Amino acid sequence: MPFEIVRNDITKMKVDAIVNAANPSLLGGGGVDGAVHRAAGEELLAECRTLGGCAPGQARITKGYRLPAKYVIHTVGPVWSGGKNRERELLTSCYEQSLKLALEYHCESIAFPMISTGAYGYPKDEAMEVAVEAVSHFLLSHEMMVYLVVFGKESLLAGQKLFRDIQSYIDDTYVDEHFDRHRESFRARNRILQAPFGSLRDAMPAAAAPMAAESEQEWGAPDEAPDWDEMLKKTDEGFSQTLLRLIDERGLTDAQCYKGANVDRKLFSKIRSNPEYRPSKPTTLAFAVSLKLNLQETKSLLEKAGFALSHSSRFDIILEYFILHQDYDIYRINEVLFEYDLPLLGNSSNVAS
Repeated sequence: MPFEIVRNDITKMKVDAIVNAANPSLLGGGGVDGAVHRAAGEELLAECRTLGGCAPGQARITKGYRLPAKYVIHTVGPVWSGGKNRERELLTSCYEQSLKLALEYHCESIAFPMISTGAYGYPKDEAMEVAVEAVSHFLLSHEMMVYLVVFGKESLLAGQKLFRDIQSYIDDTYVDEHFDRHRESFRARNRILQAPFGSLRDAMPAAAAPMAAESEQEWGAPDEAPDWDEMLKKTDEGFSQTLLRLIDERGLTDAQCYKGANVDRKLFSKIRSNPEYRPSKPTTLAFAVSLKLNLQETKSLLEKAGFALSHSSRFDIILEYFILHQDYDIYRINEVLFEYDLPLLGNSSNVAS
């Protein structure tokens, strides 16, 4: 099952288990810890008193009581002291031990907060990196729906060079695209309006030239000999067939493909069994990332699902950036999309009906 980053209150997550960023006593505190105890009620505190505390990097499990979740997994994150006192190791262990307990108790879904990023001071971008790395490693060999719950609208990646580079690429691509189109449209309109009536025939082709050039670039010059075999293949082959062919051509197993796309196994089964299946655009692009398609191959796969890339969309520009840079880490892509409040790739909320 996929990994999804969401903005929500973790005490309202309807999952089998939520993770509480606890203190070593397990007797409640501020932040997430306090919110979990208040929502669960006094019974939670009573059970926590029987556990004898918890060391940093370890985890304990209790009932959920008044929470929507069946269980609460309590884990104690490290206090940040510059990164030289095993902070990353201990934070990784928090995720690993919590997931291990979730498996033991047959949980199918679990929601994590951003552990240690509150009063314990762990830098948010580094904590996100640890969480994504630990969860994605777990999901390579296990099936579980995992949520990373971020509270409020705080930025998690704004200080990263990757985020700054992508913002520059969005600005440059979006501005250039719209400025060039607007400028050429304005010039073309002026050529037509300023031309004498008798010469409109001459002015019109000049005005239409940019559109003709763009069409030729997209579809190929009209005097090129068509590749009929390739055209027939594209006409006859639907999205499902194309996807399965690409999986075979890349030498991947089905599981490698849908896990690499952050897609649920049940959704992949629907796609495999239904030649007429139409996925959402984020799901289609998730498979393009998993298959490590280049930009032209990605556009071809999108066409099979009835979509196209556009420089009028920040979502599309971000995906184009990653594909052009051959960066196919779907979790890193989703971190950036999440920062922009855009749909994530492959997760359950993007499943088409």
